[in-house]
Amino acid sequence: MTHDKKRIIELINILNSAAKKYYVDGDEIISNLEYDKLYDELLLLEEKTNITMGNSPTQNVGYEVMTDLPKERHQSKMLSLDKTKDRDELKSWLGPKDGLLSWKLDGLTVVLTYEEGKLIKAVTRGNGEIGEVITSNARVFKNVPVIIPYKGNLTLRGEAVIKYSDFEKINELIDNVDMKYKNPRNLCSGSVRQLNSKITAERNVNFYAFSVGDAGGGFNNSRAEAMRWLKAQGFDVVEFFNVSEENLESTIEKLSIEISDLDIPSDGLVLTYDDIEYSKSLGSTSKFPRDSIAFKWKDQVAETILKEIEWSPSRTGLLNPIAIFKPVELEGTTVKRASVHNLSILEELKLGLGDTIKVYKANMIIPQISENLTQSNNIEIPKNCPVCGSETKISSDSSTKLLMCPNPKCAAKQTKLFTLFVSRDALNIEGLSEATILKLMGKGFIHRREDIFKLEVHKDVIKEMEGFGEKSVTNLLRSIEKAKDTTPERLLYSLGIPGIGVTNAKLISRHCKNSWIDMIDLSIEELLSIDGIGDVMANDYYDYFKANDVTELVGLLNINETYDDVSDVLSDKVFVITGSLEKFENRKQLKDAIEVLGGKVTGAVTSKTDYLINNDIKSNSGKNKKAKDLEVEIITEDQAISLMKNEQ
Repeated sequence: MTHDKKRIIELINILNSAAKKYYVDGDEIISNLEYDKLYDELLLLEEKTNITMGNSPTQNVGYEVMTDLPKERHQSKMLSLDKTKDRDELKSWLGPKDGLLSWKLDGLTVVLTYEEGKLIKAVTRGNGEIGEVITSNARVFKNVPVIIPYKGNLTLRGEAVIKYSDFEKINELIDNVDMKYKNPRNLCSGSVRQLNSKITAERNVNFYAFSVGDAGGGFNNSRAEAMRWLKAQGFDVVEFFNVSEENLESTIEKLSIEISDLDIPSDGLVLTYDDIEYSKSLGSTSKFPRDSIAFKWKDQVAETILKEIEWSPSRTGLLNPIAIFKPVELEGTTVKRASVHNLSILEELKLGLGDTIKVYKANMIIPQISENLTQSNNIEIPKNCPVCGSETKISSDSSTKLLMCPNPKCAAKQTKLFTLFVSRDALNIEGLSEATILKLMGKGFIHRREDIFKLEVHKDVIKEMEGFGEKSVTNLLRSIEKAKDTTPERLLYSLGIPGIGVTNAKLISRHCKNSWIDMIDLSIEELLSIDGIGDVMANDYYDYFKANDVTELVGLLNINETYDDVSDVLSDKVFVITGSLEKFENRKQLKDAIEVLGGKVTGAVTSKTDYLINNDIKSNSGKNKKAKDLEVEIITEDQAISLMKNEQ
């Protein structure tokens, strides 16, 4: 095998692996700039050798469809666009013709088909030849009309996207940092291809039309007229601008400023000829249509000095290299760190402390390193995990080298236990999200729960870390200090013992009359005597305290063991709450009031239920019917309050 052919195969493997990770797994293992560079190298080698492999990304329009959705072949192949970053090249491409310049939206391309004014089919681009049928999902897109004025046959193409504002709202609802979506495109792709259209509807997917395939009209031979016609049919269309040789550059300049405030994800611009018949006459190459071209932003690049490589831990055991450099201004913001993604990129860039590097924002958003000018290659790969100290291991995913911590008991792999420990119903420490905990673990500040209460000694370092400052550190330390005052049931729940949720923690605490010593010294027989505690839970509980010494942790806390005997007055009484409330703010508040008095609240009416609380006693709801069938007493909220007072 010649050197060139060997390199071709190597490049194909790297690029296909990166494409699969990005489009299917939603993970980015190489930067956009690096991908484009390797793709261009592959093109040149294929031209030089006249060798093109069947699985080359230069021959495949998109990645293979890999879901259980129905598949359908497109009537004509959906090609990708040729691209340039050169404004003069774009101007030369347009020549004396009139053109349309529009945003290149970063989402999922979808083809809609209408018959007799009704939406009958929606198909994704898929691999360019075969797409996935997503008709039920397209019907719940936020802005897609299911009925339009035009009653003929209509086929149009557009981009399904999730706006940045909606993306941020969705991510804010996810506490687990590893479960947060990386970018709107990944979220949109997953949302559009859901098997359950209810999930699609909740994601606020928008559709922006960008071309008409078949509508039986000439539109005065103008694409701009076709776009205006689509708007008249009720579609949102991608924002477009009429351009010529005279105003093309000024329009690009205008849009380069506007993109920073654009709520719709965009990774460039698209220029196409306005003349429909002329466009048709141009045909296409095997990969690109000749009537359109994509313009990718030429990234603003700045030189800076690499100060350190920070190894950021993750819950999967992966240690991610993060470049920390002297702050620079890029696209109007100050940037001082960028992900290096993995060991392969770190080695390829030959990074070293003190190196002069070039950094940019990919698509004007994500900081990346484009080049290392000095290449001192002196970064030492950590031999030990910064969190648990275990010996690290280099693994290979396809052609990508990754640094891993193999220790299954590494604290970073157990961040769920730490986030439970600081959660609202446990120790209630504000300011310690999973992402923050991982950052502090990466610095070696947190190995055990006890270390959280010793963060004061690291405050000067923490306030200089990314995402922190004087005020946030002060607030965090204040919240930690406040959390030291706790109760036995909160502490018990915070430990993450299997099966011991908030309710069972309260039951056990009440059984032991809030005595922490008694709680950790319970025998299996005593645990089984508590209503709601079964064999598995009792054994897990007993084994936990047999294997774990919590003496040091308890010594850092002030546990309020005050116990009022009145708390047993509703003992053995089981309640179910349904319907709206008037006296209590919500069901949780009423549930807490019942449990304080020794009662138990469950979600379903059974033969063990004593009372169903429902302000609408005559309701024909399922729970009311079930209660009547089982002869369970139905009481109002006021009756429940009287019952609690009378029991006292």
